[in-house]
Amino acid sequence: MIEALKSDEIVEKVGGKFKLTALIQRRLEQLLEGARPLVARDGRTDLEIVIEEIMQDKITLEFIENAPIEEEALL
Repeated sequence: MIEALKSDEIVEKVGGKFKLTALIQRRLEQLLEGARPLVARDGRTDLEIVIEEIMQDKITLEFIENAPIEEEALL
């Protein structure tokens, strides 16, 4: 298991479990679509890369108020 997920530090850093889950999901999707990691891969999985990016403050989650909702999100 990824050590950073065992403590509440990463949850507090992002602002809650829901936000952490959303950030991980969105970043994993980006990596799977070909985005480059913001930290050295060093043989780590995509999930490990995302966790390291969060811990190093390389990525954050920003909610935009009154943003248009995609039709797919409604299904």
